[in-house]
Amino acid sequence: MVGAQPKFDGDDCARGVIAPSAPRFARSRRILAAAILLPLALPLAHCGKAPNAEMVAANSQVTGATGGDSFEDRFPAPQFSDRFPTEKESFAPYQRTVALAPAPAAPAPKAAASPVRLASISPTLTLPRATERDELTTLVSMKSSAFPYFGNNPRNDVPFLNVGKGERRGHRSLSGRVYWQNETYNDSRVLVHVPESFDAGKPGVIVVFFHGNGATLERDVRDRQLVPQQITESGLNAVLLAPQMAVDAADSSAGKFWQAGGLKRFLDESATHLARLYGDPKSAQTFSNMPVVIVGYSGGFLPTAWSLAVGGATDRVRGVVLLDAVYGELDKFASWIEKNRTGFFISSYTRYTRQRDRELMSMLRDKGITVSESMQGPLHPGSVVFVQTRDGITHRSYVTQAWTELPIKEVLTKMAATPALTRLASAPAAASR
Repeated sequence: MVGAQPKFDGDDCARGVIAPSAPRFARSRRILAAAILLPLALPLAHCGKAPNAEMVAANSQVTGATGGDSFEDRFPAPQFSDRFPTEKESFAPYQRTVALAPAPAAPAPKAAASPVRLASISPTLTLPRATERDELTTLVSMKSSAFPYFGNNPRNDVPFLNVGKGERRGHRSLSGRVYWQNETYNDSRVLVHVPESFDAGKPGVIVVFFHGNGATLERDVRDRQLVPQQITESGLNAVLLAPQMAVDAADSSAGKFWQAGGLKRFLDESATHLARLYGDPKSAQTFSNMPVVIVGYSGGFLPTAWSLAVGGATDRVRGVVLLDAVYGELDKFASWIEKNRTGFFISSYTRYTRQRDRELMSMLRDKGITVSESMQGPLHPGSVVFVQTRDGITHRSYVTQAWTELPIKEVLTKMAATPALTRLASAPAAASR
C-alpha cells in the first residue's frame, strides 16, 4: 500500500540493517548509497542495543591485527622469577602439628524424658598432651656455616675473593663469571629440620646435606628436593642441617668447609641450636656427640670431600651418600673409605659422572675393597655401593628421582632397618684402620 511504513523489528538492529523510509521520503541514489556505507556503529547506536558476542570477538581480532590495544597488551601474562628472601624478609617456619590418635569417644548420653535445666559449668582448658610436639623446619644463622668466607682457596692458595671493583669484592669462578660477595657468598643461614617423631633420648643421626649449584634452601632444598620430608618419612631418628652454599650460583666453592676443623666447628655450634629447637637445652650434649651422615648432591661433592679430608670430625661420620656428585676429589673419597671400614659409602650416578665413578671403583678394588653395584640388598657397616641410574633420569631432579624415588629416604630407611647400623649410630666410633 502506497504510503505504508515498512515493518521494523529489533532483529534488524542485530543484523545492522536500517529500515528504509517511505517512498514519499525517498532520497537521491547518491545519498542512499552513502547511508548504506555508514559505519556499523551508527545502526547500533541508533538501535540502542548492545553488540552480540560475535561482534565483540570480531572487533577484538581487528584491533589486535592493526596493532592497537589488544587483550594481550592490556593484560600481559604475569612474569615470575624465583629468588631467595632478602635480609629484610623473614623465613616463615614450616611446621606441621603431629597427628596423634584421637581419644576414645565418650558414649552418647541417653535422651532425657523431658528437658532438664543444668547449672552452668566453667569450661575445661584443653592442653596438649606431653607427647605432642610440632615438626619444625626453619633457618638458623651460624657463624661456622660455609659463608661468608674471606680465606684462601686451598687448591691454589690464593684469596677466594679475587676480584675487586671499588669497595666491592667478588670471586671469579672457573667459568670466568664473577659472583659478588654481598650477593652470592654472604648467607650464613642453615636449614634445620627436626621431625615431630625425633627423640633425643634414643640413638639418633644428624644428616648434613650439601646442595648443588644454582640452589637456595627454601626454594630448592626444602620445596623442590624435599630433603626435610625425606628425612621425616625415612623412619630414622634423624635431624637435618643444610648450610647455604653459594646462593643460586653455578659455583661449588666450599667456603669454611675448606678449612681444617671446619666440619667439627659446624657440628659443635649446631648442637646448641638443635637443642633449643628441640625444646630441651640438656639435649645439647646428645647432639654434640651424635653420629653424622653426609649427603652431597652435584656440586656438593666439594664441601663433602673436604669435610672428610680435613673437617676434624671423621670419627663421627658414619655414612656418605653422593648423588650424581663424583666430579673430582677422588683421592679424598678413596682415602676416607679405606680408613673408615665401619661406615658406609654410596654413590649413585648418571652418564655425566659415570667415568669418574668407574675410576673411583677401580681405585677401591685395587685396594682390596669390595664394591657392589646394586642397591637391592641391605645396607651394612662397611658397605660400598655404586649404582648407575637408567637413561632418562635428569640431573636436576636427582634428589627426588635417582635409582628410586626419594633416594635419601631409601638410604636412611635401610639404615634404620639394619640393627648393626642402629647400634653403630649410638656407640662411639670405631678406630679408623
